[in-house]
Amino acid sequence: MNYLKEQQYLKAKKRVKDIKGFYAHLSAYMVVNIFLSGLIIYGLTRDDSIRDALNNFGVYATWIFWGIGLCFHWLGVFGFSTILGKKWEENKIKELMNQEEQLSNQIFKKSNDEN
Repeated sequence: MNYLKEQQYLKAKKRVKDIKGFYAHLSAYMVVNIFLSGLIIYGLTRDDSIRDALNNFGVYATWIFWGIGLCFHWLGVFGFSTILGKKWEENKIKELMNQEEQLSNQIFKKSNDEN
C-alpha cells in the first residue's frame, strides 16, 4: 500500500513540474515578445519605411515559430491526455470489443443458418 501511495505522489509531482514548466515557458514567451514588440514599434515610429517593415516575415518569425512550439508544449502538458488519454483508450477498447462480438455473432448466426 505504501508503494502505491509513493507512486501516486511521484506521478502528481511530475505533473505539477510539467504544468509549472509550461507556465514558465508561456511567461518567457510573453515577456520576450512584448519586448520585441516594443522594439519593433519604436523602430517603426523612427523610420519612414513602415510598410517594408510590416511586410518583412522576420518581424513575425519569432512570434509564429515560438508560438507553434508553445502550442505543442501546451498539448504535451494539457491536450494529449484529454484527447488520447485513459478514458479515450477505455472507450476505444470497448468499441473494438463490441465490434468483435458483433462479428462473432454474425459468423455464428450464419453457420447456424446453414445447418
